[in-house]
Amino acid sequence: MFSRDTRGRKHPEAEHPYRGPYQRDRDRILHSHAFRRLAGKMQVFTGDMGDYHRTRLTHTHEVASIARTLGRALRLNEDLIEALALFHDIGHPPYGHAGEDALHECLKDHGGFSHNRNALVIAEELEIRYPGFTGLNLSHEVLEGQRTRADKIQSYRPATESAPGPLLEVQAVEAADSMTYDAHDCDDAVKLGLVTMDELQETVLVREAVAVVRGEFAGLSDDILRKSVVHALIDRQVTGVLQHAAAFLAGCANLNTSAARQLDFRIGPPPELAEQKRELERFLYQRVYRHPRLVAVRTIAQQRLRSMYEGYLSRPDLLPPHFQNRVPLVGLERTAGEYLAGMTDRFCEGLYQKHFAK
Repeated sequence: MFSRDTRGRKHPEAEHPYRGPYQRDRDRILHSHAFRRLAGKMQVFTGDMGDYHRTRLTHTHEVASIARTLGRALRLNEDLIEALALFHDIGHPPYGHAGEDALHECLKDHGGFSHNRNALVIAEELEIRYPGFTGLNLSHEVLEGQRTRADKIQSYRPATESAPGPLLEVQAVEAADSMTYDAHDCDDAVKLGLVTMDELQETVLVREAVAVVRGEFAGLSDDILRKSVVHALIDRQVTGVLQHAAAFLAGCANLNTSAARQLDFRIGPPPELAEQKRELERFLYQRVYRHPRLVAVRTIAQQRLRSMYEGYLSRPDLLPPHFQNRVPLVGLERTAGEYLAGMTDRFCEGLYQKHFAK
């Protein structure tokens, strides 16, 4: 995707003298309130389990770094990739996926809740930073990429002329996101004592990563071994994705954006690596995400959000004025959900204790 081929923005703007369209998208995302709040939102493990594991913000930067590596190697548009990566998790609520599940349940009769769709609401309606328009006025390509995430089915549907596949840059970010959380959830889970490195080696991907590290370095401490294995996991996945994609895309260098979206191919791991990733993800789901310690913390977090949601329905006067102004537009239920989704973990806990704790 060449920057010159952008379809522009909803509200037309003059070209910037020295920044391309996707650089401007990146900067608008970086300077948004919602992006800064990612620092206070946990990735998987909530703040009640400690404060040294990853947040949504650190995860986002890690995804952007890996996605740009993929983009540079495959000669894609790095500026677009970075904007997409920085934007991809901006709609997450507090308390990770536990918070998303709680809000989805609260809003089940009012359209449900999806962090991917919430990112679009933030970018198009909630962020008020510019005098000429509501929202961030991001490029069509960044918004379209997020809509692709909001409708995962489209990502796997065969491309047709009437329904083209996602941009290659969108696919690169999706691949980077997957390999990032697979590796880093292993890291955080071991640090928190939810599983051991020996237990993780029940999976082929981790077992091979440990063998690579120990084959190069002997006598490593547990701490350095863990960190080195995380590096090896990422390197294995990045290398596999690049080799798989490069072999297919080698003959596609002269395709324009439209033709590239018709390709019967998706940037991702080759079949053997994909199966190893699925095995690791099954392990993480069964042994980490459903660990009793994590389930207990998730349960408390979800109870807090449900109590606060019901509280705001009973006391809409507790909503900030700019959210009260949204009630006639989207209804009280969705307004309460949007307000809760924008909170950091700590801010949410503070308001819960102040207004809703019994």
